[in-house]
Amino acid sequence: MINLNDKKILITGSSRGIGAEIAKKMALLGAEVTLNYANSRTRAEEVKNEIEAAGGTAHVVQADISDFDQAAELVKTAYAKMGGLNVLVNNAGITRDKLLLRMKEEDWDQVLNINLKGVFNCTKNAVRYLLKAENGKLINLSSVVGINGNAGQANYSAAKAGIVGFTKTMAKELASKGVCSNAIAPGFIDTEMTDELSENIKAGVIDQVPLARFGKAEEVADLAAFLASDNANYINGEVIKIDGGMGA
Repeated sequence: MINLNDKKILITGSSRGIGAEIAKKMALLGAEVTLNYANSRTRAEEVKNEIEAAGGTAHVVQADISDFDQAAELVKTAYAKMGGLNVLVNNAGITRDKLLLRMKEEDWDQVLNINLKGVFNCTKNAVRYLLKAENGKLINLSSVVGINGNAGQANYSAAKAGIVGFTKTMAKELASKGVCSNAIAPGFIDTEMTDELSENIKAGVIDQVPLARFGKAEEVADLAAFLASDNANYINGEVIKIDGGMGA
């Protein structure tokens, strides 16, 4: 049984998709959570209301995590609102997909700044709190394309691969204080991001997945909740794929 009672958890990019499901799952299991959004305040408030309607506790804080100062204020505010910080979930991310020949510099920069630099910004500011927490946890959302690559996603793949290296380095740097650092590498998950794909592309993806379906955001949330719990206190430096066997 996963129990997150007394856990104080910050989830970046949690107004929708995988981040929202992670926040809802963790709150349902007893955690106090802080939701973060960059632009979608209404949607973040909807997630907060859903959590509270189910008996949980949630806070909402706006921040563009690609900006170091805003990330610092986000972490500071989350800590103050919750009275602690046990777990940081670096989930926020965007895509700007194009073949490299057509990719603009701004497409590269935007993805790297949010998806990778944002992880540095938030972790750098949260580390002092995680080190003080009992069984602190760092959970980073990578992707199978950060392991295998994917045509048209040089920027996204590079950022997600960077998260893998960052996660493993944090596992070595923070372990002496009992903080575990792990990454989740989802495959194709049914979210608004994958809704934008054409039916032909979706069919092609499903052909590559032994389970013959897209994953669910709730399934990723289940894994994140496990990694945040004391059940996972001896799991450190791992990159756990959740892709239906696509990368097997």
